[in-house]
Amino acid sequence: MIQEIEYKKRRDKLLKKLSKDSVGILFSSGHKIRSNDTEYPFRQDSNFYYLSGFLEDKSCLVFIKKSKKVKTILFVAKKDKTQELWNGKRLGVYEAKKRFLVDEVYEYEEFSSKLKEYVKDKKSLYYDFKLDYSKVKVLKRYSKEVQSFDNISSLVQKMRLIKSNSEIELIKKAISITKDAHHKAMSRASSLKYEYQLQAEIEYEFKRKGAYSDAYTSIVACGNSANTLHYIDNDRELINGELILIDAGCEYKYYASDITRTIPVNGEFTPAQKKLYNMVLKTQLQIIKMIRPSVKRSELQMRAVKLLSKGMIELGILNGSLKKAIKKELYKKYYPHGIGHWMGIDVHDEAPYKYESGKEIPLKVGMVLTIEPGIYIDENDKDVPKKYRGIGIRIEDDILVTKNGCENLSKDIAKSVEEIESLYSSL
Repeated sequence: MIQEIEYKKRRDKLLKKLSKDSVGILFSSGHKIRSNDTEYPFRQDSNFYYLSGFLEDKSCLVFIKKSKKVKTILFVAKKDKTQELWNGKRLGVYEAKKRFLVDEVYEYEEFSSKLKEYVKDKKSLYYDFKLDYSKVKVLKRYSKEVQSFDNISSLVQKMRLIKSNSEIELIKKAISITKDAHHKAMSRASSLKYEYQLQAEIEYEFKRKGAYSDAYTSIVACGNSANTLHYIDNDRELINGELILIDAGCEYKYYASDITRTIPVNGEFTPAQKKLYNMVLKTQLQIIKMIRPSVKRSELQMRAVKLLSKGMIELGILNGSLKKAIKKELYKKYYPHGIGHWMGIDVHDEAPYKYESGKEIPLKVGMVLTIEPGIYIDENDKDVPKKYRGIGIRIEDDILVTKNGCENLSKDIAKSVEEIESLYSSL
């Protein structure tokens, strides 16, 4: 659990980054229409949540910086008995003042009138450049004297690169629940008929253990389905003798997990599947060993490219020299994506990979990233030995950068051929 004081420290840190005589504004998410008058489940804007921990819509944070004086103001939806009857209780101004460590709290409906006062004599206005046009129009209507407009989201995203201890604990909890879900999938795969049935087992485990949402739409891809990287139909039959690529992770108290395992439908890898799987696994293990402060993601990617290309040449999937495979990017046909991404409040955490100068940001203590090499061979690819066609394999873990190297936060999820086959037989 993240305490209110941590949110306040984040807000104070952001205030230090704002220029003198400026105003910063962050809005909550709004409800999104699913169809007609039904809505998707509400999820708070990630940056707004990172700075407030507040889970209601119709709210915003305002940061005011003038000379050495700073102020943080929270706007919340007003109490309304009729609306609360239908949609649930609101915290309201009175309770928000008691709970949140901010200087002032007002009703959201007062925002526009207050904004005119806030921007007076200010030089800069910071807001999220991805705001919808209606909100931008309101901001600029009252900010005609402001000299510059800056993206507040870019400042928050830089802060989100380094995770606090409390954030890491929430990520670990999400991964623990996801571990149980993947192990449940391994125990049930051979007795089910369709991909969606396996997806249901996984997501049931998420909710049963207290993760009310998945971090992204689960991928349960049997056989050639795995060669569509963002396959989410999950409606095909589970075929005996084929592999299932399962990319599924839950979200626990707004923090994500992101795990991929590739398992056999019947609990036993064929010799060809085992060779290909072990080649991908060997690559992943070597990349994880490289992770430490000051290493760059591009170095991890290049090493993955070399290892996978070498492995594919040895297995007869690629022809020619390693130098040719890399120079002509022949590997991209079978390994088209990167080695991993930042992870945190968002499964693809919206944090920068480069400084404003264009230089790459190296790994630092407290960063969390995924490592996910993969090989994808279409069933109709006649350039590849027949025994490997129709196989898609990805192995993904969540890694914390530490002072002396790294910690694989998902190391307890069965991954080796022996672990997976043993888990099938023991459950």
